[in-house]
Amino acid sequence: MIFGGGVAGVSCALVLGSAKNKLFAANKTIAIVSHQKSSSLQEALFNNAYGIEPGKTGAQLLHDSLKHLDAMYPHVMQICGEKVLKIEGSAPQFTVCTNRNTYKTAIIIVAIGYSDTFAIEGLMQYVMPHQKTNPEKGHVQLKNADHKVDNGIYVAGNLAGWRSQLSIASGSGASVATDILTLWNGDLHTQIHDSIKNK
Repeated sequence: MIFGGGVAGVSCALVLGSAKNKLFAANKTIAIVSHQKSSSLQEALFNNAYGIEPGKTGAQLLHDSLKHLDAMYPHVMQICGEKVLKIEGSAPQFTVCTNRNTYKTAIIIVAIGYSDTFAIEGLMQYVMPHQKTNPEKGHVQLKNADHKVDNGIYVAGNLAGWRSQLSIASGSGASVATDILTLWNGDLHTQIHDSIKNK
């Protein structure tokens, strides 16, 4: 289950979703809690991001990326209008509590913002000052080694300790997705690419 419908979270969901025809992913359920209201992208304007038309706003990108995910990979469950409040348990059986529901999941990917208001109960022991922003901003990150926080817990984007740049967040989310695909594929290094030759 992915927490966060911003760049890192949706990037992760797109890559995971694209593996749907692979045997190792056939029985996997993928879900994203696509809460976007507090995303820093709401006020962003993009002129310097690879592959994005200059002048596109962050609000447009947030909206369009979830439409893209739904159109290409409708099997990825989008949980809208909910906010993650707490996690309980440990891998491979976590319980995720939102403001409306409770879910069970084997893997958690935390891809929400790096504000000092981060307050997901069950993850607070991993919070530390962000290492790549100015200290006076008070940003935080989750302690991790190459995106892995703990068994079954991954972090992506700014909260993983990366700088606030769209292409970095997108790559971070995709990186986590390929780590999970590798795990599902019996630890054989895995990435997913479409090709015009195989259309």
